Amino acid sequence: MIDLLLRLYPAAYRAAHGQEIVDVHREMTAGMARAVRLRADADLAAHALRVRLRLDSASPLGRLFALAAPFALAAAAVGSGLRLTRWYAGLVLSPAPVWVQLSAMDGAWALYLLLSLLVCVGAIIALTGRWALGTGVAVCGLSGTMVQSVLASPLYGAGVAVPASALLSVAAVLACPPDRRGDRRLSTAAGAMAAVAWFPVVAVDTRAFGVTTDYGAWPLLVLASTGAALALRARSSGLREIGAMALASPPLIAYAYTDAWLAPLPVLGILLCLPVAVMLTAFFQAVRRG
Repeated sequence: MIDLLLRLYPAAYRAAHGQEIVDVHREMTAGMARAVRLRADADLAAHALRVRLRLDSASPLGRLFALAAPFALAAAAVGSGLRLTRWYAGLVLSPAPVWVQLSAMDGAWALYLLLSLLVCVGAIIALTGRWALGTGVAVCGLSGTMVQSVLASPLYGAGVAVPASALLSVAAVLACPPDRRGDRRLSTAAGAMAAVAWFPVVAVDTRAFGVTTDYGAWPLLVLASTGAALALRARSSGLREIGAMALASPPLIAYAYTDAWLAPLPVLGILLCLPVAVMLTAFFQAVRRG
């Protein structure tokens, strides 16, 4: 088994560190139960794939995903939370009794809401300090949403937008290097971004104030502004920060797509906020240096 796992590493890395990997792995797994040994084998396979894909914390791609992961969780929670609160607002504002509406709900829709709740709860747990547990819960919710949306696409009416965004969010979260997970500063920023992106839309949906025709632009605008703020604080060009926000954005793009009644033109206009954020960041950095 160890020989098969070793082949997952690039040839140069295997030649330089292969024997050391074999010795350490055999020493660690000696006397372990089968289930624990399988978990150690899975960890080794994951490390091999990270090395092959250059997703370690020292590589530029690894640092990019380390920055994107908490915001990908936050964006997934915003998308799921907006769907949940929109359903709840409709439930409360409807003239029909709540118990009648709940009794008429079909199983597919109930499962969809449960999976959305898992994503929100998992993101909150991860961003408040328990990264492994929270991401496990959120990934389960996203994976379930992805599978259900493929099997019951009429439920969502968004074509491939929902499963594709769920898949990309899972990839962005899991690609984060292990030693860069759960960064407190980034988790706090991601949580604040989620709150600012979620609350005004919910206030409008519950008729607390006004009406909106933003076509789902507000959450993505908040995400792009957060990337620009991180770049300004780090005094960088903004490319890495906005790139990380782009990796985190698929749930918000899917939400905007469904919110705009599946019209692509408003969504394409909304997507311009990401390159505009890069240009504005570069402009402010040039002014600061001047």
